[in-house]
Amino acid sequence: MNLRELKELIELVRSTEVAELEIERAGYRVKIKRILPPSSPGLIPQGLSISVPPFQQKFQEGSRSASVEKTQSEPPGLVTITSPIVGTFYRAPAPDADFYVNVGDFVKKGQILCIVEAMKLMNEIETEVDGKVVEILVENTKTVEYGAPLFRIQPA
Repeated sequence: MNLRELKELIELVRSTEVAELEIERAGYRVKIKRILPPSSPGLIPQGLSISVPPFQQKFQEGSRSASVEKTQSEPPGLVTITSPIVGTFYRAPAPDADFYVNVGDFVKKGQILCIVEAMKLMNEIETEVDGKVVEILVENTKTVEYGAPLFRIQPA
């Protein structure tokens, strides 16, 4: 988890009616909690209380391009495209538009695979490899976490 992701989570809590958010991933645990004024429940909070335990690694600024990684659970030779941010997964640019890619499609490096919406920003996720889409791991309009696998691609 990097600083940008923490800022996005804080802004997500500020912009919604969520009172408390706790995420644990890869040994890191972040808890964000709103502090509401006691005399005025239901109003926009004046501040946020953020509890972050000490980390063993430094934060690193990440890019919004999808990361490519090999996992032990995937078949040999496939690469997994993962989500670089927390957000909502969209397979098409609009509800009535065709999907960017389908299983069996051949993709070129830099081609858009999907969109992940975070805080009203549409982030286009591109592939970093040429190859064939062999699996789409997330349903359209579902929420994805940082690092969640989105696609499996057989490199060309």
